[in-house]
Amino acid sequence: QLQLVESGGGLVQPGGSLRLSCAASGFTLNNYGLGWFRQAPGKEREGISCITGSGRNTNYADSVKGRFTVSRDNAKNTVYLQMNNLKPEDTADYYCAALPLSRLCSITSSRYNFWGRGTQVTVSS
Repeated sequence: QLQLVESGGGLVQPGGSLRLSCAASGFTLNNYGLGWFRQAPGKEREGISCITGSGRNTNYADSVKGRFTVSRDNAKNTVYLQMNNLKPEDTADYYCAALPLSRLCSITSSRYNFWGRGTQVTVSS
């Protein structure tokens, strides 16, 4: 059974950091492009980052560029999102998603076939 499980969310003060993990089971993650998305209450889902299967290519939304870093450890079948200098507007549910084309890096949600259930991030003092 193909499954993605996010972890690492929580409550953090503005300016703080969190590292989200996305662990895959039932399939080999390096054959897939991986994206990170978030959805804040009352807002549409936003694509924020992606990484190709090899990890050579990444992309970021302007809202997180320079603060977030996506990486992957294919040996662990896991992708990470390091989030630094967090702001209250980063508060959202964060999701990882996979698409079966390892060379593609996209922050367009409609391209993705498999989704995790999400992890909540709250940035507040």
